[in-house]
Amino acid sequence: MKKVVQRDDIIDDDHEKRFALLLAARDSEYVKNMYGGYFNVFMAAFGEEGERWDLFRVVEGEFPELEELDSYDGFVVSGSPYDAYANEPWILKLCSLLQTLDSMAKKVLGICFGHQVICRALGGKVGKANSGWDLGIRKVEITKDLVPLISSYVEELELDDIPAALSIVECHQDEVWEVPLGANVIAHSDKTGVEMFTIEDHILGIQGHPEYTKDILNNIIDRLLNNHSIERGFAEDAKFLLQIAEPDRKCWETICRNFLKGR
Repeated sequence: MKKVVQRDDIIDDDHEKRFALLLAARDSEYVKNMYGGYFNVFMAAFGEEGERWDLFRVVEGEFPELEELDSYDGFVVSGSPYDAYANEPWILKLCSLLQTLDSMAKKVLGICFGHQVICRALGGKVGKANSGWDLGIRKVEITKDLVPLISSYVEELELDDIPAALSIVECHQDEVWEVPLGANVIAHSDKTGVEMFTIEDHILGIQGHPEYTKDILNNIIDRLLNNHSIERGFAEDAKFLLQIAEPDRKCWETICRNFLKGR
């Protein structure tokens, strides 16, 4: 069954841009109360006027029909508390869909779990991070291959040079071990070897969370502590670092928008 959600500010156009959010996580009570659900979090980060965005809760078995795929300009695969290397039926179905989208050269942006599951679907390897959880804000080292994606941001802010590193919210204990054949690693950090990868001009994976606000991560840390997934000292350290650092959200949002919309 398909669930469709459309922005209220749609305007008529010769070609209405159409995107799909493949939501691989269930809405937390906090996100529902504060933002109305993860869909709205993604719309605030990536959506623009004149676009249609459809929501498919793939974690609950909602997927686009194969005959509909060609009508979409791009797809976003969200983060998830599930393992991208697991074999739940919906994860296997998602892998099959991602293989189809790749063969169609459709724009696909993967975030955290999405980044990992794209890698798995296309022949790479993912698994538990040897260094454990990454929770907080981390500097990601950028390679020159990213320049086309952030050139408009650089012009906009009148920067002299492309930033050598960007800070992003991280929330993961799994990681990409090996990218698919033909993929290019375009960013890394001191904790994670594959922070970003691309395949040609239609696949972009980002290990961090461009869409997350600091309060969303704070709430996740509390929940991980309450269900004994992390130690109290680790949680307190992560929260302290959140207070003294800021993610480069505007830049990350621009990178994602420019990629999805072919700018």
